[in-house]
Amino acid sequence: MAETINIAAKLVQIQRELKAPKGQYNSFGKYHYRSCEDITEAAKPICAKYNTALTLEDDLVHIGERYYVKATARLTDAETKESIFTNAFAREEESKKGTDAAQLTGATSSYARKYALSGLFALDDTKDSDFTNTGDGEKKQSLGSQIASIGESSPYVCAECGKPFAAFTDSKGQPHTAQEAWEMVRSRSADGIARCKECREKAGAHA
Repeated sequence: MAETINIAAKLVQIQRELKAPKGQYNSFGKYHYRSCEDITEAAKPICAKYNTALTLEDDLVHIGERYYVKATARLTDAETKESIFTNAFAREEESKKGTDAAQLTGATSSYARKYALSGLFALDDTKDSDFTNTGDGEKKQSLGSQIASIGESSPYVCAECGKPFAAFTDSKGQPHTAQEAWEMVRSRSADGIARCKECREKAGAHA
């Protein structure tokens, strides 16, 4: 009987094999970038190779006085139905010239989905357009800036306040990434939602 490979092991293989170069170029801002579609196009044949399905979905989340698009990138094993996922958040600008509401929401969704995919497949975005661009209407604060304008480089943020999780070293001297910190908190949460220490304490005080 063939050994069954769990979804985490399959994801490791997909991360190793997936190549999604920044083949798009913005001549105005003079930077290269990759789109959500570039990532999914590169991922599809590799996901098929490992008999997994990649799905994307959006939810609207109300935080403070603003609504955010919460994107979920989920990898599911077609045989065992196991799944693993990451979330990313983005918000719309209050207004953007030349763009109607539907286009603005669609662009924000694409942005959030791109960062959810980047988190799932461990893609490096430290030099993506959101970090290098200075063009009008495309700055960090533009559509798709991460929750509360912080944590743009990471999708691993508190679901309540948007504070990004940080890498840390535990009591045994073992280092952990921001993703690992986020996943630890999420796995221990009764509702499966990752919240920062301050929000957890606040929730406990009002329980």
